[in-house]
Amino acid sequence: MTELHGKGVSGGVAVGRVKFHKQDDLCVKRRHIEDAAAEKERFEKAKELTIDELKELYDKALREIGEANAQIFEIHQMMLDDPDYVESILNFIEKQNLNAEYAVAVTSDNFAEMFSSMDDEYMKGRAADVKDISARLIRNLMNRSGNGTDSEEETIIFADDLAPSETVQMDKSKVLAFCTAEGSANSHTAILARTMNIPAVIGIGSELSEEFDGREAIADGFSGVVYIDPDEKTREIMLKKRDEELRKRELLQSLKNKDNVTLDGQRIEVYANIGGLGDLGAVLANDAGGVGLFRSEFLYLESSDYPDEETQFQCYKTVLERMSGKKVIIRTLDIGADKQIDYFELGKEENPALGLRAIRICLTRPEIFKTQLRALYRASVFGSLGIMFPMIISLEEVRQIKHIIEQVKKELSDEGIPFAEDVEIGIMIETPAAVMISDILAKEVDFFSVGTNDLTQYTLALDRQNPKLDAFCDTHHKALLRMIAAAAKNAHENGAWIGICGELAGDTELTEVFLAMGIDELSVSPALVLPLREKIRNTHIESKDKLLHDILN
Repeated sequence: MTELHGKGVSGGVAVGRVKFHKQDDLCVKRRHIEDAAAEKERFEKAKELTIDELKELYDKALREIGEANAQIFEIHQMMLDDPDYVESILNFIEKQNLNAEYAVAVTSDNFAEMFSSMDDEYMKGRAADVKDISARLIRNLMNRSGNGTDSEEETIIFADDLAPSETVQMDKSKVLAFCTAEGSANSHTAILARTMNIPAVIGIGSELSEEFDGREAIADGFSGVVYIDPDEKTREIMLKKRDEELRKRELLQSLKNKDNVTLDGQRIEVYANIGGLGDLGAVLANDAGGVGLFRSEFLYLESSDYPDEETQFQCYKTVLERMSGKKVIIRTLDIGADKQIDYFELGKEENPALGLRAIRICLTRPEIFKTQLRALYRASVFGSLGIMFPMIISLEEVRQIKHIIEQVKKELSDEGIPFAEDVEIGIMIETPAAVMISDILAKEVDFFSVGTNDLTQYTLALDRQNPKLDAFCDTHHKALLRMIAAAAKNAHENGAWIGICGELAGDTELTEVFLAMGIDELSVSPALVLPLREKIRNTHIESKDKLLHDILN
């Protein structure tokens, strides 16, 4: 028996045969060309074909792993159209009369090296993306299809590393586990594995060898150990571990259709966060009570121009119909900061997290805002709709929003278009300003939804995109918990209900605290709905006041 040690990034135990995934050996030769114009045309055709393939990959990823994880292929399309990247390739063709394959390969190496040398972890990750899109472009220039990863039997995939496109193209029903020599916990392979509940071990290093192809293996995604040709004792231990994990998953499944009620009788709603229609299947499969956050900006991110009213209406109508009367809370357009869209022409900002984003864009461009609101109110007759507005900092903003809503409702009435009168209106509590005036804001709206990601960032003065600050980012900070408690108290005293839709909603170490605060709803990723339900149903709070005093003081 041989043991390989790496890092487990997706829990679970898989038993099966190894299939070593070999990446294409793209041997690119340098050639002198006579007709630069013809070579440029050949490059442009290959680029367009590559973009079409990436669009297909995006659609496949959207269906299988949801909008958030599919976005990498939108990023790849944008990178392929990046002026600096394209200009570098064309310069090699035009000025040095080199063949397009070689021009792409050299450009890829140069850009990958540039990204790898950067301090920012996010930018370092772009090196792998450049290599991925460049390899696809070179294959198309060579008229070679991508290497296949399909298998007739279930296998444990071994690879030096896996590009996002390679991972998505695999038949997930045949993949028992991923094991790679390289990679990181935040790699696309790791994220996909966690999304699909597939065990994964990364960072095994040079010990991961092709000689293991076809041999029996056990991959432990919890401990990060892979056993090749396991002995009977190891096999027995690992099979028991696998069976225990499966039993745990079955237990969670048994919680479907059960109430989210504590042992002492306190009820709380558990909803799901989604990034698009592709996530609805997971919401229903995990028995969420509703949708607590529908990120409408995916409609804008997917489009090359502003999505029109009819496009938005059909999308909102679909989600409301599929949820069959369960509450669906749709957040209005939230772009800016880390979500940029070219056709909005927002311009460069020194500090985009504090810049023109979210509701600020909507209120300064009311024509865009009214188009979305018309679509939302038209769809409201097909289900139970709530609308919430992000990045609120003032009472004036809320009143301006309500004024625009009244204009939209009057327009629809005048046109004879039906809409629901009972649409709940809410705001996101994600700025300290909103917390401090939450008693005033609660009188104007039906509900609050705490966006803990941004609230943490603005409360602790920490850039949540900067990995160097991870050690300073205490998501259980008393200041943050006091803010949530204050917003909850002010909401209830002034006739509004309150939920949490940020990442902290799924932190089961805080579930008891949130229950003690009187939080009415928690909205989490679909995969966390049942584990959170289990936590709630096994919680008993003897003294809420004492618990809050101990936590907040």
